[in-house]
Amino acid sequence: MDSRRVPTYFAFFSTPFALFGLSQKAIRVWNNSQTILIVPELDPTAYGLSLSDDVKSGFSLNDLAEQLRLIYCGPMAVEFMHINNWEERQWLAQRFESSVAEELRQEELLHIGKLMLRCENFDRFLALKFPTLKRYGAEGAESMFGFFSELFETSPEHNIEQVVIGIAHRGRLNLLTQLMQFPVLQMFRKIKGKPEFPNDVSGSGDVLSHLVSSFDYKGKEGQVHVTMLPNPSHLEAVNPVAMGKARARAWSMKQGDYSAEERSARTGDSVLNVLIHGDGAFTGQGIVWESLALSRAPHFRLGGTVHLVTNNQVAFTAESCIGRSTTHCTDIAKAFEYPVIHVNGDHPEELVKATRIALAYREKFRKDIFINLVCFRRWGHNELDDPTFTSPVMYKEIESRESVPRLFMDRLISEGITTEEDIKKDLDKQTEELNVTLKSVDKSQPEVTHLQGNWKGFVQAPSSVERWDTGVDVDLLRFVGAASVHFPDNFDSHKHLQKTHIEARLNKMKSGENIDWATAEALAFGSVLLQGNDVRISGQDVGRGTFCHRHAMFVDQSSDKIHIPLNHIIEGQKNYLEVANNLLSEEAILGFEWGFSSENPRRLCIWEAQFGDFFNGAQIIIDTFIASGESKWLTQSGLTLLLPHGYDGAGPEHSSCRMERFLQMCDSREDQKPVDGEDVNIRIANPTTSAQYFHLLRRQVLPNYRKPLVVVAPKILLRHPKAASSIVDFAPGTFFKNVIDDDACVADKVTKIVFTSGKHWTAVDKAREERNLRETVAVVRLESLCPFPVADLQQVLKKYPKAKEFVWSQEEPRNAGAWPFVSRRFENAVGISLSYAGRPELAWTATAIGEHHAKEVEDVIRQIFP
Repeated sequence: MDSRRVPTYFAFFSTPFALFGLSQKAIRVWNNSQTILIVPELDPTAYGLSLSDDVKSGFSLNDLAEQLRLIYCGPMAVEFMHINNWEERQWLAQRFESSVAEELRQEELLHIGKLMLRCENFDRFLALKFPTLKRYGAEGAESMFGFFSELFETSPEHNIEQVVIGIAHRGRLNLLTQLMQFPVLQMFRKIKGKPEFPNDVSGSGDVLSHLVSSFDYKGKEGQVHVTMLPNPSHLEAVNPVAMGKARARAWSMKQGDYSAEERSARTGDSVLNVLIHGDGAFTGQGIVWESLALSRAPHFRLGGTVHLVTNNQVAFTAESCIGRSTTHCTDIAKAFEYPVIHVNGDHPEELVKATRIALAYREKFRKDIFINLVCFRRWGHNELDDPTFTSPVMYKEIESRESVPRLFMDRLISEGITTEEDIKKDLDKQTEELNVTLKSVDKSQPEVTHLQGNWKGFVQAPSSVERWDTGVDVDLLRFVGAASVHFPDNFDSHKHLQKTHIEARLNKMKSGENIDWATAEALAFGSVLLQGNDVRISGQDVGRGTFCHRHAMFVDQSSDKIHIPLNHIIEGQKNYLEVANNLLSEEAILGFEWGFSSENPRRLCIWEAQFGDFFNGAQIIIDTFIASGESKWLTQSGLTLLLPHGYDGAGPEHSSCRMERFLQMCDSREDQKPVDGEDVNIRIANPTTSAQYFHLLRRQVLPNYRKPLVVVAPKILLRHPKAASSIVDFAPGTFFKNVIDDDACVADKVTKIVFTSGKHWTAVDKAREERNLRETVAVVRLESLCPFPVADLQQVLKKYPKAKEFVWSQEEPRNAGAWPFVSRRFENAVGISLSYAGRPELAWTATAIGEHHAKEVEDVIRQIFP
């Protein structure tokens, strides 16, 4: 009997063998021979031991080393000794050694071989018919399809009902067409440059390598729904998005952390997240670390993600020796104590075994696990690239070797499992089907599959401006307000909060006056919950709020236990608020929340930056998902960003949320026709009252369409008396006002109108009062920046027939803030020219010198009122 086929459990016999089989010498990508590899870690003399010393009766150290070499130094190897948990290490050793001895059935081998051949044949068909196409084929990594096939087929055995996949471009087209039921006809339409969407669907579409599919896979063991997420060209950016979608799916299914069966439920029940990485991007992109840091954090954990790294040993042009500082591309997994299985891509059957180990490990321990598929890339970064410019030696080896599917099928032919005739017949049939489909492209019509499942009944936003009644019954609001600060009798509350927060809010609910920002938010959250929508808010310190204003959760001062009052408004409450205080990350967090928000429209999802400029770390997510996700992929999201903003002498950082960047990203029109409608890509608002904020939040869940919302959120206004509202401003019939007109001036006497936005209006209003100009100067607040409220502004102007002077004033520098955006729109769409009153062009957002700040404020006011 071949000793390699005898399972042994010597993995923990001696610590010196902790890394057996993991030296670089043990991995040979281009070597298919049976050469015995010399592994220093398995040399007994390296540990001062005699070659003849007996371990047990009948076993010498040489015997043990040989046995371990045969098991752990084959085409599949494993790393797990970095894991502290003994049970996990023992399980992995036993399961791995059993898997090494396992042999796949003939029908399984044949299925893998045919699947790889069909993928290879599809790549060659595209190369023949579209020779200038960048298809990012899977040549060299065809073994990966054995991973997907096994994953889809056996997921039901592990009680998985939903699989969410994040993957970049390599091999994507094959996965879509060969396993995920994506219509080849629609792919050919895309390749030939035909419209991706029907005429009645608005969108720009995206490149070929970003296409997606969602379908039900029906296997022998049951059915699983598989969803592939859209991704941008920014590699690895899709990772946290897929994670967010997977966790949101668990909430929609009431599984895992969201299950009512707390005792029996486990994180990760029913929903599996799968991420496919490239070796170069995986080791180079910081979002990878951020995403892994989330993997076991409360409110973000998934109960384990299965990772496959398609390790073709070269990134764009950088080989591994210059593309990373670690031995293996998967070494980051060790920091999180996640196991890694290394598989030689020339042995697809071993990848199937690794997939089985991964699924079983994930089911048992609910932790991430990595598979490092050591393979190669037949062509360059794309098929039009010449990799020999930078990797001549590697590509001489690649050019001289046969393809992976062909080598594998030759083995099966030699073993009598299949014949060359059967292979040719199968491929000829596939080619004929592809040819027939290609010929029918010109007669076909585009198809879309958006707004299904949880999104059924929703539509794309209309091009007109709509007004939604977001008011709520006043008695209900009083009830919600009181409930938002209620806690159990035996709860040890913070004494300071008892007076300044709890009693103060109860008094506001009784009087109906001076409702501040945090109270308005609580009323919005509570009313949304009672109307059948969930709420999730994440960010750094969001539970209490960066400015110690929110206190959506109370912490028992004796036990540290957390109580969220809004989750106990009524008995039998069905919808809940999730308060996710997250780690110090922006890019992965924001990607996670976008994915979360895209899963179900009946959920108010909010990400709050600690300060507005913290979004800088997440600019990729904003550019490629939030600003353009619907246009590219028809994926709607109602994600709300709260970005605290305000100039108060605090310095260049944390003063500005850089609203100019968001305004530059929006697709608002600056000319008169057509004016903006609800179909803008992002809503951007700079509200000045708590009631306005309340209506903005409720408006995110009431319409039958979703749009991302950027709120230029306040700091000083959180407690400013001018920003407080009366409860009547929340009543039925009230709504978000795009423009707030001046109700203190005398309209017939007004000769000057000062337009402003956000917190700056309080300074302007105070200066007007001090100069006794209230009757002749109107201060008009622009609350909505995008969509730009042309009609509302024109209506306001009609009120002031004698106005001849129009000023825009802001606290931000002239080259920042709203001025670059609003100036053209006032002139081209509204029909008036504005003069500017504010800070001059600056290279920094704000000064950090108190005296300079005070002088700048005076200068701005002096420009308005010379």
